[in-house]
Parts: sequence; structure tokens; C-alpha cells
Amino acid sequence: MTLRLILIRHAKSSWSDPFADDHARVLNQRGQTSAKAVGAWMASKGYVPDLVLSSDAARTRETADLILPQLSPRPTLRLSQMLYHAAPDSILDQLHRQEARTIGVVGHNPGIGMLANMLVSSAPDHHRFSDYPTCATTIIDFDEALWAAITPHRGQVIDFVIPRDLVAKPDFHRKPESKSS
Repeated sequence: MTLRLILIRHAKSSWSDPFADDHARVLNQRGQTSAKAVGAWMASKGYVPDLVLSSDAARTRETADLILPQLSPRPTLRLSQMLYHAAPDSILDQLHRQEARTIGVVGHNPGIGMLANMLVSSAPDHHRFSDYPTCATTIIDFDEALWAAITPHRGQVIDFVIPRDLVAKPDFHRKPESKSS
């Protein structure tokens, strides 16, 4: 019996207030569009976790809140302060405590991207996998029967996507032009 792990970096967040509390930052419009696109992609591919573990930061919660309603059956969402800017080993420790067969994790870089790179036996042929941009999502299968048996370089990448692969708007990734005074 295999285990499936779905690793999702939160979608693009707003920096409209550079002095705002990092934990409270929400998604910007591009991030909301990205999260909805990733949710639709997951639903279309049948990538539905039983359980989603998410950092309790506003941007990870919002990412999960935009993805999960598109999935059927809707996964259980469990928020954890322990996943806020967690290192790969901390995320793996949380996984080792779970019993669900298919688990999603919504987290932050660098931890979530480092974990994806650490767990797979071979990286996907995608130029953005190593830097794991916002809302990057990897589907990884393991031949282990228990999460406690998951160790580095044992996972097989089933799929990897970034929002740019899904959203066909030409200006989707263009930075706003600065306004002249």
C-alpha cells in the first residue's frame, strides 16, 4: 500500500504593508487566482488528500481555504503553529505522527521546497522545482506503509505544477510598473 504526499507552498501574498505582521499577511489577487487554479488542477487530476496539514499563518490558511472546496470529498484541514516557517525535519516529524494515507501540507519556503527536494528520489523535469515558487505543488508517492518509515530520497514524483503552468494570462507574472511622480 502506498502513501501519497502533496506538498503545496502558499500562494503569492501581499506586501502592501511592509511593516505588517508576517504571520498575518494575506494573499494578493494573483495568489488567490493561483490557489484556485491549483485547486482546480488537483480536482481534475484526482489528487485529493484525506488530511491537509497547514501552517496557521493567514496566507497558508487562505491558500488551503481556496483549494479545499474544489476537492471531493473535502479533506479535513488541521492548522498547526508548528508548521509556520517550519524546517523540513519539523514538517517530516508532523507527517510521521499521521495515519491518513494521502496527506497534503501547505507551508512556507524554504522548508516546504527543501522537503520536496529532500524526499524525492529524482526531481521532476521542471526548471522551477529547485526554487519552489509560490503555490508550487508536488505529488509524491512512497511505497512505505507508515509515515514513520518515510526517509529522504524514497519518494517518486507523480506530478509537479506551478501556477504559471495553469494560468494563461500574459500579465500574470508581470510586476506592476512603477508610477512616475
